[in-house]
Formats: sequence, structure tokens, C-alpha cells
Amino acid sequence: MTTRGGRGTTRALVALLLGAVLALGASRVEGQESVSLASLARSALDANRDLRAAREGLNVAEEQVSEAWSSVYPSIDLNASYTRNLSPAVNFFPAVFFDPTAGPDDYIPIRFGADNTWSSTITFEQPLFRAGTFIGVGAAGRFRSFQNEAVRGTAQTVITQVRTAYYQLLLAQEQVRLTENSVERVRQSLHETRALNRAGLASDYDVLRLEVELANLEPNLRRAQNAALQARRQLAIQASVEDQESLSVRGTLAKMDLDDLSANSADNRAVLDFMGFSAGGAGAVDEALDRASAERSDLRQLELNQDLLRAQMRVEQMSYLPEVTLFGNYIISAQNNGTPSFFAMGEGQRAYSRLLGLRVTVPVFSGFRQDARIDQRRASLRQAEAQTLQAVDLAESQVRALVENADEALQRARGQRLAVRQATRGFEIASAQYREGLGGQLELTDAEVALRQSEFNYAQAVFDYLVARAQLDQATGQVPLVDTDVGAEAQ
Repeated sequence: MTTRGGRGTTRALVALLLGAVLALGASRVEGQESVSLASLARSALDANRDLRAAREGLNVAEEQVSEAWSSVYPSIDLNASYTRNLSPAVNFFPAVFFDPTAGPDDYIPIRFGADNTWSSTITFEQPLFRAGTFIGVGAAGRFRSFQNEAVRGTAQTVITQVRTAYYQLLLAQEQVRLTENSVERVRQSLHETRALNRAGLASDYDVLRLEVELANLEPNLRRAQNAALQARRQLAIQASVEDQESLSVRGTLAKMDLDDLSANSADNRAVLDFMGFSAGGAGAVDEALDRASAERSDLRQLELNQDLLRAQMRVEQMSYLPEVTLFGNYIISAQNNGTPSFFAMGEGQRAYSRLLGLRVTVPVFSGFRQDARIDQRRASLRQAEAQTLQAVDLAESQVRALVENADEALQRARGQRLAVRQATRGFEIASAQYREGLGGQLELTDAEVALRQSEFNYAQAVFDYLVARAQLDQATGQVPLVDTDVGAEAQ
């Protein structure tokens, strides 16, 4: 009995020491400066390179609209020229023109032009009827709408990627915590068992078993730490954060309550508040499908692309119609000999010409080129319509699957939460028995492994639920910060 009591006291001291170590580690983690999911998402919206490129594409579309409108406005051109005739042109005329007595082979050289020649022309054109131009303006506007939706879709993708990377880092941190606790537990147990072995109270097999277990756990800890580091880098890249190594996030998956929002810490509430689509219950699938058909970005882009192709086909069809253009010219011509005088200020050296006209252009035949272009546009439109129908079917299947995945993960989390409570109670019983000398090291080890594994299984279920919800938000076009507001703080 004395030996059993001594072993119980030793085990109690080891348990107290282990608790102090874990508490110190927890306080150190909690003391790190961290950022919220909303803050990282806003950072990504401001600095993500893919989103910047999409916005530049929208700027291109804006300028194309301005370019299309330029075809409606009048065009005015000014051309001015000056020529110095080093050797003015000379033509020969029959001399009989000036002297009737001249022979048939006699010619008189006549000089044309002066030493200096000036010319200035102002040309004006105003389209009065050009059907393709106005249709083209509408097509440019549709292209702008398409690019604007492309920016929205890219922003949704960026936010979804940040959310997924954020959740992945939280899960990786849970794996590190689980493995660290196991390593520390085995090290302490090994230290105690070696002491007991030297005193003849533990067998060599007990020591060997713990040494093998520690040798297996230490590489797992390194692997988990590397995975967490990689997840941190990936999140920093997605959120456009420069200091990747020191990035710390808020929230703990193992302590997150999916059923009672008020039961969560402020950090966990911020993570759970970052949601877009909020339907639940029996009508979740139907409402999600309705939302997707109206708000999903890739479907809207396909519809806008169809509108654009229709407009482009109408532009080609309008090329068969005549064009009516009002035009006018104002011309100033001047010449002088000797020293150049700007536009020949002398009397009789300057002339003016003014004209105004109406030009009608009727396309007659272009070698069937226009028919081919119209057929190309029509085929592209039919292709886009087929792609849209396929995308609608795929979107419906994806939305249904995501709703089902979210529901399954939620149910699994509820079950795992009960398993955590049961494993916690089992660990407490095994710990008490071990401290009192009524239980062995193996029972305590199994109880703690079961507790940590159940905690990780719960964290995995919460992770699966959050990822499914993030993907569902994108699939229904209800992404936070892009389509909906969020209650999470930015800091």
C-alpha cells in the first residue's frame, strides 16, 4: 500500500507540472497579436493581384464605351502644309497657242507654281444615320456590364479563398495543439516511468513502449508544425499580407459552438458571423437554388455574354443598311515667290474654297464576307446558350451538394461534441484513478489520446462546415463584403 501511495503522489505531481506547462503555453499563444477573418478579407479586396487585374479589365471596358460613343460625335480634322519649290514645275505648250505664225514643233515653257506654296484644310463629318454605330454603343455597354460582373466574380473567389485558407490555418493549429499535448504528455510519462524503473517499480517494457511512442510522435509534431506554417503562408498570400511568418489568426475550432452563437467567444463569434447565405431548415435547398439562379456570378456572366454576342450579331446585320453622312471642307491656298510670307499676305496670292455636302453609302456586294461574319456570330451565340444550359445544371447540382455537405458537417459536429464531453469525462476518471494508483499508464494514455482525437474530430467537423458554407456563399452569390455586410470587426 505504501508503494502504491508513493506512486500516486508522484503521478499527482507530474499531472500538476503538466497542467502548468500547458497553461503557460496557452497564455503565450493567447498573448500574440492576431487579426480577424474580416480584416484579412478586406486586405485581400484592397490588394489582391487577381482582383487588381480584373479591375483593370473593367477600366478597359469603360474606355471601349467611350470609344464607341466617339463614332456618334462629329469628327473635325485640320491639315496644314508648306512647300518650298526649289525648282518649280515647268510644262511645255505649243507656241501656236500664243503666236499663230509659229511652227508646229515650236513650244513655249510655262512655269506652274510659285517658290512658296501654303495649304490649309478643315474637314468636318457628322454621321446622320449609321445604325451599326448605335448598336455598337449598346454592345460596348454590355461588355462593360460583363466586365463589371467579372470583377464581382473575382472578388467573390478571392474572399472564398481567404476564408478557406483561414479555416485551414485554424485546423492546422488544432493539429499542432493536439500533437504538442501528446508529445509533452509522453515525455513527462517517460521521465516518471524511467524513475520508477530505476526504483524497480516499472518494467523495462513500460519504458521501451513510451520511448517508441515518443519517437513516433516527434516527427508528427514537426509535420504538423510545417503544415501550419504552410497554411499561414498560403493565407498571407491570399490576403496580400507581407509579413507571412508572424501572421496570427483569431478563433479556435475546437471551442466553436455551431448551435448557440452566444456561447462562443468574441473571436469565434466573429468567424461564425462571417457568412452570406443564411437560409436554413427544410427550404434551404430551394432558397439556395433561387439565389443561385439570380445572383450566382458565373451564371450572370454567361447571360451577359449572350447579350453581348446578340449585340455583336446585330452590329454585323446593320452593315447591310445605308449610311448617311454630312460633310464639309474649308480650304485656304496661297503662293508667293521669293522670301516666304506666311500664307502669302500679298494681294491676289491667297484663295478660299468652301463646300458642304451629303454622302449616302449603300453597301452592294462585299464577296459574302458579311454573311460569313453574321453566321459566325450566330454560331457563337448558340454555343454560348448551350454552355449556359450546362452551367445551370452543374450549378444546381453543386448547390444541392453544398447544402447537403453543410448539413452533414453540422450533424457530425453535434455528434462529435457529445463525444468530446464523454472523452473528457473518461480522461478525468482515468486521471483520478492513475493519481490514486488504481489505474495504469496505459489506461491514462488511451483516455487522453481519445480526448485529443475527439477534439480534433470535432474541429474537423467544424472546419468542414465552415468550408461548405463559404463555398455555398459563392455558389449562391451571397459572399460577405462583396454582396452582403458582415458583423465581424475589421481589426
